Amino acid sequence: MARQFTRIEPAHRAFIEDQHVFFVGTAAPEGRVNVSPKGMDSLRVMGPNRILWMNLTGSGNETAGHLLESPRMTLMWCSFATRPLILRCYGTARAFHVNDDGWADRAVHFPAHRSARQIFDLDVNLVQTSCGYAVPRMEFLGERDTMQKWVDAKSDDDIRAYWDERNATTIDGKPTRAPRG
Repeated sequence: MARQFTRIEPAHRAFIEDQHVFFVGTAAPEGRVNVSPKGMDSLRVMGPNRILWMNLTGSGNETAGHLLESPRMTLMWCSFATRPLILRCYGTARAFHVNDDGWADRAVHFPAHRSARQIFDLDVNLVQTSCGYAVPRMEFLGERDTMQKWVDAKSDDDIRAYWDERNATTIDGKPTRAPRG
């Protein structure tokens, strides 16, 4: 049975920190809903109602575009290990881009990464757990090195040119405020 909480409890935080992947869901008032898997060392639980997530360069930039129109965000974790559990954090988020005031204050919580394009600051107003009985068990084999190899092969100018070309708008053509080259 699903249970709801007004805050991230210590057991929730421990569960979140044990997971290797999480999913983010956002939607603008119109257009497509986006659900995207995330990983690497890119998420921090900052307190009972606050999560920071550093977003690295990707093929799209839907979350940033959606938040310009609607600040709603849901983060979800599910256990692929022995104990079945799904945990969702619902709330409102704000995007901080590389050149924004407030970026540095948030970036200090993460390892430096040349392809970091936003940090999302989520104000959590609901936490929900559910059983996860239908989620398969899978073994974690390790992080992929694909992102780091891609970054290492690019100059800073190349990365910003990629943002200009591939991350400036959502798939629905809405702006994302991606840093410009």
